[in-house]
Amino acid sequence: MRTIQRSVMDPVKPLGYRTKRLSGEKTPTALVFLCLIWLALAISFAFLVVLIVTTFIDGLPMATSSLLTNYPSSSPDDAGARPAILGSIWVVAATAVFTIPLGVAAAIHLEEFANKHNFFNRAVELNIQNLAAVPSIIYGLLALSFLSAMGFENKNIVIGGALALGLLIMPVIIIATREAIRSVPMEIRQGSMALGATKWQTVWRQVLPSSMPGIATGSILALSRALGEAAPLLVLGGLVFVSFDPNGLMSQFTTMPIQIFNWSSRPQSEFHELASAASIILLLLLVLMNGVAIYIRNRYQKRW
Repeated sequence: MRTIQRSVMDPVKPLGYRTKRLSGEKTPTALVFLCLIWLALAISFAFLVVLIVTTFIDGLPMATSSLLTNYPSSSPDDAGARPAILGSIWVVAATAVFTIPLGVAAAIHLEEFANKHNFFNRAVELNIQNLAAVPSIIYGLLALSFLSAMGFENKNIVIGGALALGLLIMPVIIIATREAIRSVPMEIRQGSMALGATKWQTVWRQVLPSSMPGIATGSILALSRALGEAAPLLVLGGLVFVSFDPNGLMSQFTTMPIQIFNWSSRPQSEFHELASAASIILLLLLVLMNGVAIYIRNRYQKRW
């Protein structure tokens, strides 16, 4: 009887009381680990700010119109980055034309039509996730092997650079497109097919237009990554001194990252200032592309 009375008189503990008391979120180890994470982030951000400020201080005096219009020269006063700028435009444009349609089509197939329980399709999805983390120089070696197998004697051509950079950003575009397609509610698909539309008509007229802002954002961010890559192009024999404008897919070229690498390796301090000025232009292009991606996402993204 006393045992029953004692159990009745004991205060009732709230549900999850023991779990909350044993939670490790506020333990000394967790707090120390959190402080270390924030410290590492602060140090990295500080180094980034110092690097950007130093680049602007060194490069602003050399960021003139001659940098955009002149060709490379052995004299720092006459040197410019016109072929590198045009080469970057050619390579990134060719990369976009070759990669975005193929990446979007692959994402649509994997997300809407492929059997997710099939072993082959699951293996493809796993490999796409892994390929997004492969070092960029590996794609340059793969493009070099492909061009050699196709019989190209000159590997440093626009179409070769587009192939290397396309392989680099293809997994990123596929992943971004699949995430954008997944954001479309299933009710949109069901309502379309309930009205008599086929699977392909539903995807083409409902799912794809609704996911277009996310696809455009992911594609622009992937192209901005391709714009700043130099390692795959150097593997293809990227030229560091070009005194002509690229004029086609089979033309030789150089890009802004390669030109910056060339000027940074020179012993004269004036070329280092030119490299800083070219880095400012490249940073502005990257910021502009990222700004366009953010605008498209915020302007046209639908809230379901």
